[in-house]
Amino acid sequence: MAKSTKPASFESAMSELEALITEMEAGQLPLDASLTAYKRGGELIRYCQEQLASAEQQIKVLDGDVLKSFEPEGDA
Repeated sequence: MAKSTKPASFESAMSELEALITEMEAGQLPLDASLTAYKRGGELIRYCQEQLASAEQQIKVLDGDVLKSFEPEGDA
């Protein structure tokens, strides 16, 4: 179930996190498995936060240190 390895990507981390949440919400895990899943969920959340912060930093660099508002095209 829970792995203590680094996820392959942001998307795989999100997928694993969603699976853990579904499993925990079902309420069928024994206490030890719930604690392991909770710890792994924390690791995955930290990983995702780091990836998002890194992406934001790259965008700032590419946009000259100014974050710009996203305006979807074609909204009328």
